[in-house]
Amino acid sequence: MNIGIPKEIKPQENRVAIQPGGVVTLVKHGHKVVVQKNAGLGSGFSDEEYITAGATIESDVDTLWAASDMIMKVKEPIAEEYGRIKEGQILFTYFHFAADKTLTQAIIDSKCVAIAYETVEKADQSLPLLIPMSEVAGRMATQEGAKFLEKAMGGRGVLMGGIPGVPPSNTLVLGGGIVGVNAAKIAAGMGSNTTIMDINMPRLRYLDDVMPKNITTLFSSEANICAMLPTVDLIIGAVLKPGAKAPHLITREMISKIRPGTVLVDVAIDQGGCFETSKPTTHQDPVYFVDDVLHYCVANMPGAVPFTSTLGLTNVTLPYALAIANKGWKQAIKDDAELMRGVNIVEGTIVYEDVADAFGMEWSTFEGIL
Repeated sequence: MNIGIPKEIKPQENRVAIQPGGVVTLVKHGHKVVVQKNAGLGSGFSDEEYITAGATIESDVDTLWAASDMIMKVKEPIAEEYGRIKEGQILFTYFHFAADKTLTQAIIDSKCVAIAYETVEKADQSLPLLIPMSEVAGRMATQEGAKFLEKAMGGRGVLMGGIPGVPPSNTLVLGGGIVGVNAAKIAAGMGSNTTIMDINMPRLRYLDDVMPKNITTLFSSEANICAMLPTVDLIIGAVLKPGAKAPHLITREMISKIRPGTVLVDVAIDQGGCFETSKPTTHQDPVYFVDDVLHYCVANMPGAVPFTSTLGLTNVTLPYALAIANKGWKQAIKDDAELMRGVNIVEGTIVYEDVADAFGMEWSTFEGIL
């Protein structure tokens, strides 16, 4: 199979879909890997390293897309790339369709096969291709939140860990999954009094046993959230419904309960955001204010640490990419129920129910397609 690795062109996105070590594996199995010139530089990988690994370097991005049976990316295609997608071509990347109707319609119109990293799902409902980026985003959420709490950045002027004689900050994490746990670990490690909210009681019991003593668990309800809002300095939104739009846990009306200078970090922004006042931002222009409450809603947070992120991502995507390349996508998903859950749109038909539900569109099962 011919596998194309284009350079990411979303603003401030420095990750690349595969590292040179992954190229070695694909080439050893008889596949051709074409990497766009300088695609890996943002993550610290030179064209020479890809050539040594067995890849071909292509300067012209249109040629790369046209010659590829499968395109591997990090982020969803943007408008500039829609016209390059071929009918029947496999796109293997993060899509987050439920937050973007324009993208969904463009992929439908292209008649490609869209396999989304974020909905590949194991039997235990874990999301193996989302986990490493969730780990990065969770840890970054606290790091960025601490920075923007500084007065010069627009925050309340609060030090996360306080000092002797001065209390530490209060951090609220909404969601006890991978993002929330990693955010809470860093917040607690910085000395902040941290609360994790979730609706899953077995999960809260587990976290209560294993997390540091300055982390409190609390059942997530509107009443409990409202009670905490006037007391917290940093709120991290870490709620995920795989493939579906995130629920709004903090409404526009509830913002009035939050103190000026408090920082909200919405890690769920890729799926529409879990704060009603959230809108996507970029690393170049990451924040805005609503009623003097600072919102950080960067949609590709791990892109700010591309070396770590690229290695973490390609560690988990390579086995699935290799299966698709070796067997073709149809046989690969027949053999692997995890990968089947990753298929969202096939040649003009939505096959992932939550994507269709987000926009009131029709969808189909795999029976007719396979």
